[in-house]
Amino acid sequence: MQHFTKILAVSLALTVGIALPSFAEDAKAKPFTDAKEVNLLELLSPPPANDSAQMKAELGEILTIQVTRTPAMEARAVADAEENVWRFADVIDNPKFTKENLPKFSAFFDRIVETEDTVTGPAKKGWNRPRPHLYSDLVKPVVPLSKSGSYPSGHTTLGTLMGIELANMLPEKKAALMARAWEYGHNRVVGGIHYPTDIEAGRIAGTVIASDIAGHDDFKAEFEAAKAELRTVLGM
Repeated sequence: MQHFTKILAVSLALTVGIALPSFAEDAKAKPFTDAKEVNLLELLSPPPANDSAQMKAELGEILTIQVTRTPAMEARAVADAEENVWRFADVIDNPKFTKENLPKFSAFFDRIVETEDTVTGPAKKGWNRPRPHLYSDLVKPVVPLSKSGSYPSGHTTLGTLMGIELANMLPEKKAALMARAWEYGHNRVVGGIHYPTDIEAGRIAGTVIASDIAGHDDFKAEFEAAKAELRTVLGM
């Protein structure tokens, strides 16, 4: 029936010349807030200038890590390039912690992922800090490359935001979850794709976003449903 409805909508649009809705967009998760409400360009300090001593010092930190990181560290950084809540499975430590078992929880964190991207995107574009490998050809990242602005780190913003929400759902594991969120961000420096100040800014951004959306009614409702589902499935 749904397929027939879509076909009918397409036919009607072609007949009367109206704008055709995008069914793909209908399935996209909706962010809990946006860059107008959480304007990181106003909330965060600007990144170090390209010709500053701070920039050169941070490049030195990246290059030091580059020659000292182990294969295990590299593998961890590569794995953490994934932007989803399932990277916290090692802390949750329960075989039932899967997308299939947690549909409400999964949908909630899909919105969290979309929220991070919506908020950090304009700031990254506005400052347009060059990624380490674009700033110096001495940097050899081991994670997927990106040409988007480096500041703030979107991965770190997301990791911090996910860590906070998970810790609020599972306070028994708060310390371990937040430590994992911190590692998730740091692995962007280990991977050679971000500077340390990108990570610091991402942690601030993630915390600010978490504080902002906590007051939204839709967030409150979906958070409680996701929390209840998670604790039930995990037997907590």
